[in-house]
Amino acid sequence: MAERREQTALDEMLTRIGQVVMLHHGGDREEARSRFLDLWAEIGEDGDALHRCTLAHYLADTQDDPADELAWDLRALSAARELPDGDPRGVPGFLPSLHLNLAADYVKLGRPEAARTHLGHARTAAGALADDGYGEGVRAAIARLETSLRRSGPADDGPWGPPRQRPS
Repeated sequence: MAERREQTALDEMLTRIGQVVMLHHGGDREEARSRFLDLWAEIGEDGDALHRCTLAHYLADTQDDPADELAWDLRALSAARELPDGDPRGVPGFLPSLHLNLAADYVKLGRPEAARTHLGHARTAAGALADDGYGEGVRAAIARLETSLRRSGPADDGPWGPPRQRPS
């Protein structure tokens, strides 16, 4: 009985997070950020890892400063890594998106090497995604960011190709 109440409370928090996500997607970014921060205060730094991961992931999208966005995305990844293997609420399908967001954050901050590192993690983790709309969308976003980074110039002999030749 106590386990069922705990599960209901967990589900209620995810529902509340989802309601704020809808508010954000509806265009009220400032109000969404405020409500997300209220939920963050309620959950706390030591709250349920799935809640922290989900909330930080969406809170990042409401930030104006790319450095703040990065900080929230890093919190989301950290919380995702706290979920034990085999946890039915685990987020292996969420990891590609988390790494993709981090790669995009690093691009915004002018840190292409860090972006490439997280993009590689996103590509690797994408193997866990189903062949559905979500999986296809994440894989397409990974490919778009890879193309963008290639255009900005490779920095090593990694998967993005050899370094550009420098004039003598």
